[in-house]
Amino acid sequence: LALIREGKGKGPKEPKVTLKAAKNATRLTPEGCNSLTLSNMGIITFPICLLNLTDIEELDLSRNLIEKLPDNFGDFSSLKKLDLHSNKLESLPESIGNLMSLTHLNLSNNRLTSEGLPSSLGSLLNLKTLNLGLNQLDMLPSSLEALENLEELALFDNLFDKLPEFLEVLPNLTKVNFIRHLSSQKDGEDTNEKKEVHEKEVHLVHESILCQKCQKNEKEESESDNKEEPNPFSGLTTPNSVAKVNQNEWRIKK
Repeated sequence: LALIREGKGKGPKEPKVTLKAAKNATRLTPEGCNSLTLSNMGIITFPICLLNLTDIEELDLSRNLIEKLPDNFGDFSSLKKLDLHSNKLESLPESIGNLMSLTHLNLSNNRLTSEGLPSSLGSLLNLKTLNLGLNQLDMLPSSLEALENLEELALFDNLFDKLPEFLEVLPNLTKVNFIRHLSSQKDGEDTNEKKEVHEKEVHLVHESILCQKCQKNEKEESESDNKEEPNPFSGLTTPNSVAKVNQNEWRIKK
């Protein structure tokens, strides 16, 4: 992708993404989707010209320096997969809820706070995978309980004390990947130090699909491991509870 470099002085110059260059960079995936990849290009300001590409179905803007998305970002009416991981986003525009065709959304490794997540995320009813890992979240909008098609959710390396309670009502959610920070921060301590971290990849299944022997084993194990703290996920089990986070699993598949 040929870009024009802008700026003066000796510092790094931000590339200027033109509409012509973006159109030339658009590719057709084996599945027949219009895909545009602008990853790792040093982009700081979201290229407004991209909003003219209303037929784009897969957009990869990962590994840039983007700090803000435009208020009319929801104009990408055809977008199905969006990868914005490894930028500098602190919040999302309310219009992101207009991306009704979106099935995969990767927002990991940004600077998102709970206040920066709009309730309109709950309008993404076709969403199947959502990656919010490596941010600064301590809670999620309750509107996400409307995401009935959500299958995979990543919350690793945030500030959660516990998993959001509404996750147990999502009928198709089978995988929750998270790292829970259990820290008692004291005045004067380095906030970057992680006192205690638990890394877990939780696969959720309803007890009704397990055989009687599996249910019995799960019940005995659960009673043994949770004598002091009850399991908040009634009717859900975790047959594979611990695994290493793999960021590549959340990238847009080419």
